[in-house]
Amino acid sequence: MKRKDFLKFFGLAGTAFSLSPLTSQGRDADAVKVGYTRVKGKVHSNGKGIAGVAVTDGTVIALTDKNGNYSFDALPGSEFVYISTPAGYAFTHEKGIAKFYQQLNATDSIIADFSLEKLDVNDENHFFVVWADTQMISNGDVELLKSQSVPDLQQLVKTYPTNSLFHGIGCGDLVWDKFELFKGYKEAVETTGITFFNVIGNHDMDIDTRSDEMSSKTFKQQFGPTYYSFNRGSIHYVVLDDVFFIGAGKQYIGYITENQLSWLEKDLKNVQPGSTVVVSLHIPTNTGAARRNKKEAELGSVVANRKQLYKILSPYKVHFMSGHTHFNDVWEEGNMMEHNHGTVCGAWWTGPVCGDGTPNGYGVYEVKGNEISWYYKSTGKPANYQLNLFKKGALKEFPDEVVANVWNWDPGWKVEWIEDGVEKGLMEQRVAYDPLAVELYAGPELPKKHKFVEPTLADHLFFARPSQNAHHIMVRVTDRFGKIFSSEVKI
Repeated sequence: MKRKDFLKFFGLAGTAFSLSPLTSQGRDADAVKVGYTRVKGKVHSNGKGIAGVAVTDGTVIALTDKNGNYSFDALPGSEFVYISTPAGYAFTHEKGIAKFYQQLNATDSIIADFSLEKLDVNDENHFFVVWADTQMISNGDVELLKSQSVPDLQQLVKTYPTNSLFHGIGCGDLVWDKFELFKGYKEAVETTGITFFNVIGNHDMDIDTRSDEMSSKTFKQQFGPTYYSFNRGSIHYVVLDDVFFIGAGKQYIGYITENQLSWLEKDLKNVQPGSTVVVSLHIPTNTGAARRNKKEAELGSVVANRKQLYKILSPYKVHFMSGHTHFNDVWEEGNMMEHNHGTVCGAWWTGPVCGDGTPNGYGVYEVKGNEISWYYKSTGKPANYQLNLFKKGALKEFPDEVVANVWNWDPGWKVEWIEDGVEKGLMEQRVAYDPLAVELYAGPELPKKHKFVEPTLADHLFFARPSQNAHHIMVRVTDRFGKIFSSEVKI
């Protein structure tokens, strides 16, 4: 079964525009060059300076001194001056949207002060959620976000101890080319009660412009810089823009520009090697889709220069947070792990699951010091809903077998089955289609709302062949953290 034209991404070879990196510290005022903007200011809490805070224009990075003061020469054309919020301080926000930046104007000098509020609780233990692809194309979609996803997140937060620290990451495709719906997205975020940091997606770009450099104009007006970092507890968080617009129609590739890579190298100089770094971007750095579909990955489906990104991040323990694909996919290699999330909108708000059978939902991450644990929260379902078990014959290709979809599976999980109370061992993992996704989306007339939606191959499906006289099957899954979930079905 092939994915339809709507889901195909276009590739084009090309080179990214890059700026020559400057030093990571500001220079003396006498050295200001024509066209540069001298930026100076203070990062403080109640007037008391905060030392060691990284301040940047997206190329230069300067650290505040012992009194919280900084200064540097911003490059011509720089649009923002912004900080990497230090651990121990609340996230500054505007109605729930993170506000860690100030606009830069084309002047000889500017004073940009940043006021932070010190937290009254220790932030070593904290939580965050990843909303991938809210992707709304109509006011009706906005209402679904507000009436389904927002209450679910509000209820989730209430299940944690009072005063727990939560933040959110909007992992791109916040809307679906309809920029007037950013207003609805922001309204939804505000009512969640937590601060969201946002990632630009391919459907958040200005596609009527002539180059990648201009394609983020509207997003920046709404959310500020497209790449930045922040800190909470022992975790360093990085957001990158990996959607490179090639200047024609809706065509783009997964690619991280040299300016971002250079900035990231300087940003990480302030992070202790061995630390945990969470990197959020829209297009996944990599997935198993090419392997499952037995063809090379489209250039718009993964990051083409990911190996260079991995090299920069090699001294750290890394978790990538991504969206874009509308399926759930987890891979781990060495010190790196990627969580490619099932989406808030599922299959573009057409039904209760994504194309791989992953329910509409989002990732939930629990941080304790330098360690992170996680689970996938299905919208409208309890937190322990971690698999869907189908009766024998649910897939016509396997008429004598039961199938379990364990959507957030990774190699650290164990999937076992029990027949009439007798342990039968591990289920067999295969690449296949989810039965519910086939029922909802397979065929030229389905689904009614968006006919381009199709089932997608997944490798988080597990099979077992019950005995001829079996009556009852239970599937028990144990995640990598030792939590056990189960589902059962009568034959």
